[in-house]
Amino acid sequence: MAYHAIIIAGFGGQGIMLTGQIIAAAAVIEGKNSTWLPSYGPEMRGGTANCTVIVDEKPITSPVVDHPTEVIAMNFPSMMKFGAKLRSGGLLLVNSSVVEQIIDRGDIETIEIPANEIAEEAGSVKAANMVMLGAFLELTRTVSFEAAEEALREKLSKTKEDLLKIDLIAIKKGREFIGSLHHKSS
Repeated sequence: MAYHAIIIAGFGGQGIMLTGQIIAAAAVIEGKNSTWLPSYGPEMRGGTANCTVIVDEKPITSPVVDHPTEVIAMNFPSMMKFGAKLRSGGLLLVNSSVVEQIIDRGDIETIEIPANEIAEEAGSVKAANMVMLGAFLELTRTVSFEAAEEALREKLSKTKEDLLKIDLIAIKKGREFIGSLHHKSS
């Protein structure tokens, strides 16, 4: 397993923190080391929010990341800020439902995902973060889908059973979207 230093960023209310928590918790479920470091803008909902997640088999010495290996950008400001910091050879996932113009860098892989539309198909536009999570896991295999599902079930518990169903469908649709891209290119 490779070292993953992931920044997930967008507006408050887009499920940024939950997405990071699921990756970090799934890593622990699998016996890997992980850190989750949240960062909020001055306004909670609607302001900027990002979190940094590190997953590694070796002990993690610092939760701070200057040059992430992967960035999940849910909006344009996040793509511009963190896409510029992405290390060469890194992976940038962009919610193309919200971001119309993509950062121009020839040294990274950029994948545009219409997360809002896919989430609507799953049952709620609010599940766009889970579409991005599914796509991210399909591309990187940072953690298994089974561990991510277990982490999500723990996080949403019994009180949010309806949300859980939609989120699980959204993760699956994110995976399928990436699968369809790979079929088109081969």
